[in-house]
Order: sequence, then structure tokens, then C-alpha cells
Amino acid sequence: MSFRFKAVCDSSASASGEELKKQVVNLGDGSEVVHISRFLPLAESWKWFDYLDKEIPWIRPTIRVYGRSCVQVRKALPGSRFNSVLLNRYKGGGDYVSWHADDEKLYGLTPEIASLSFGCEREFLLRKKKPKAALQGQGKTAAEEPLSKRLKSNTIDQHSFNLKHGSLLVMRGYTQRDWLHSVPKRAKATETRINLTFRLIMQ
Repeated sequence: MSFRFKAVCDSSASASGEELKKQVVNLGDGSEVVHISRFLPLAESWKWFDYLDKEIPWIRPTIRVYGRSCVQVRKALPGSRFNSVLLNRYKGGGDYVSWHADDEKLYGLTPEIASLSFGCEREFLLRKKKPKAALQGQGKTAAEEPLSKRLKSNTIDQHSFNLKHGSLLVMRGYTQRDWLHSVPKRAKATETRINLTFRLIMQ
């Protein structure tokens, strides 16, 4: 099965022909997020979830984020519409992704990143990056600031999306340059979530 994410995001019909409930958030300065809570029908979403959960040989490699060693719940697979796909499996609310931006050079200046979710509903957070000049004046990096202080930003500079079973979220424009995103820990999330993240690698 193939997906034409851009065509779908710019129309009012889903891959199944059903009318979409689409939320478009203009983050300003050329950044935009599109959230489609029911991109795939429930039955089809469960087929994807069952196949991915049972057939993929899930591994958990270690990566470094902000200088710290973290367990990564991703496995790379080739894509079609995009040229890379990452599969992420969250066993429960203790599995999470900390604040980061996919702003590596290999994705280009304005990468379009599509995230397709199956299984347990999880919260997806966006927050505006703090200007580098302000951090440099304090002699700190964003990672070194106290967590309580980093979270005390204007509500306009924060957005939250509930990624339901079969939902699609697309980040595009300058979102990676100007914003950070995360999937935080949630004690009430007791079931498995599987996420497919589609990207175009330029190099």
C-alpha cells in the first residue's frame, strides 16, 4: 500500500475516500503543522498495527541526544513517497521521545515530515525554540536550562496534539528550524503505540 501524503493533506478526502477532519496550525514564520485525527479507517488501522507489531523484528539501539545516551525505539525501512521510514514502537507510557528537532542537514532547509500513528493514543508536544542569542548571553545551552524554567514559556509558543489510532500529523516549512517536539511520558498510556515517520533524505 502506498500513501500520497501531500495530496491528502491538501484535500478534504482521506485515503479511503471518507471526509477528513483536518486541523491546520500556522505556527508563523513559514512553519505549519497539519493534524488529521482519522487519516485511516479503524479496521485498516488495526490491520497495520497487528502486522507491524507481530512481523517487525523490533530492536532498541542507543543514540545520543543533547550529549546523553538514550535508548531509541526506531528501525529504518525504505519508503516510497518519501525515501526513508522510521518505525517507532512504544511499549507503554514509560517509552518516550525527549525534546528535539529533526534539523539535520540531510533533511534540507524545510523538511516535510509525516507521522502516522497506530494503537495507544499519545500526546505530541511542540514548543518554540528559545533564541540562541538569549541563551548565549546566559552562558547556557537549551539542554542546560532547568526543566521548570524551560517549560515556563508563553502558551502561544506551545501546542499539543493527541495522536489517535490511525491519525496523521505532518510538520513542514520551517518547523524543524524554529520548533522542538516531543512525545512525553504518560503513566496512563498502558498499551502499545506504533508510529511510522516518513522523511525525505536529501544526501
